[in-house]
Amino acid sequence: MIEGKRLAVVLPAYNAERTLTRTYNDLPHEVIDEVILVDDVSYDHTVEVARRLNISTVIQHDRNMGYGGNQKTCYRAALEHGADIVVMVHPDYQYSPRLCGAMAWMVASGEYDLVLGSRILGSVTQRGGMPWWRYVSNRALTLFQNTLLGSKLSEFHTGYRAYSRRLLEALPLEANSDDFVFDNQFIAQTVWFGYDIGEISVPIRYLADSSSISFRRSVTYGFGVLGVSIQYRLARMGIVHPRIFERAEEKT
Repeated sequence: MIEGKRLAVVLPAYNAERTLTRTYNDLPHEVIDEVILVDDVSYDHTVEVARRLNISTVIQHDRNMGYGGNQKTCYRAALEHGADIVVMVHPDYQYSPRLCGAMAWMVASGEYDLVLGSRILGSVTQRGGMPWWRYVSNRALTLFQNTLLGSKLSEFHTGYRAYSRRLLEALPLEANSDDFVFDNQFIAQTVWFGYDIGEISVPIRYLADSSSISFRRSVTYGFGVLGVSIQYRLARMGIVHPRIFERAEEKT
């Protein structure tokens, strides 16, 4: 526990057998109450590796639900198991698992409901091997999103995140996409409802075993990000009323 709060780490997994052990071993287990892995129908031995590691909760989808769909299962399970703080760690070992405790402490402090592990703060992107085209698109999209959302984040596209229970319960996550744009909808919702967001610099590793979406999928993701930001601005103007900006308890 951290400050008397139960901490769960969720691992949204897809074909992570080569990197799962390193990721799991680097977690700060002394402060973690539960690790939950959700496997999205991997065609490798991810589930077998998870069981050899004695990961406390392993959930297998019976069909591929997508990256966003996987996260929905992760957060439902964490809340059902009594988590007060939830940290999402990608099991591909791209982000340093050692810092999930620091991110959880930022949430436990009560200052933030969402903490993002930024690859931009601290100039760690070049050392970590981020491809130049990915860095440029990250910066351009983040500038566009900050402008339309009125925020000042260093990046919107990190997959390393910590959440408070009250945030996960308040946001209408089931209305979000099951694809990669889920992450950006989550941040837009957090800004929309006025929850506080913090950031921390995290080292990254672009290794051969690390997962990465293709250039084509990246382009699709980029257009989805633009759409979320425009939708947010139109909603602020009262022109549209998207379901993703209705509080969970307000939906009928």
